Amino acid sequence: MKPDLILASTSASRQMLMRNAGLTFTAQPADIDERAIDTRLVKDGATPDRIAVELARAKALAVSAARPDAFVLGCDQTMSLGSRIYHKPKDMTEAHANLMSLSGKTHRLNCGAALAHKGAVIWETVTFADLTVRALSNDFVARHLERVGSNVLSSVGAYQLEGEGVQLFSAIEGDYFTILGLPLLPLLTKLRDLGLIDG
Repeated sequence: MKPDLILASTSASRQMLMRNAGLTFTAQPADIDERAIDTRLVKDGATPDRIAVELARAKALAVSAARPDAFVLGCDQTMSLGSRIYHKPKDMTEAHANLMSLSGKTHRLNCGAALAHKGAVIWETVTFADLTVRALSNDFVARHLERVGSNVLSSVGAYQLEGEGVQLFSAIEGDYFTILGLPLLPLLTKLRDLGLIDG
């Protein structure tokens, strides 16, 4: 019998991607203080991609400590524009300000993943997507946020590309899975290498 695969997250989009790929897994959120880890890493000068990987590692290790025989997948995503790192907006006012700060610019999504087994990280990766936001007006952003509602507060970029958020963009470089927060193709390669899925 193959060992269990656990996703250390309650993210609906990550679960959907894994289910659609035919993976059998359970979801168990990691009990970690993400903001405390993030704050420490920023203070230490960590790059946005490193922060994504370190948070993914922390999630995988936290769940692996309780379920050592399972393979535990931790994921995290950071969003950066130059040296600025974005977080999920606290409210719609901040969502509006964040979207306006992205107007006419290209920002990067850094998607980290780590697989833990028996309390140790056995694999990690980071993938990237570069997204160019078209020139936006304050009035359009206000109308857009009114239409899409507070769901955007669950997204680091204050947009959901799989919905009306796609209207904000003029160009996207990078795969869809990275944008939704899961480096699915590298993950599937690793799961095949480990014999956890049919190769």
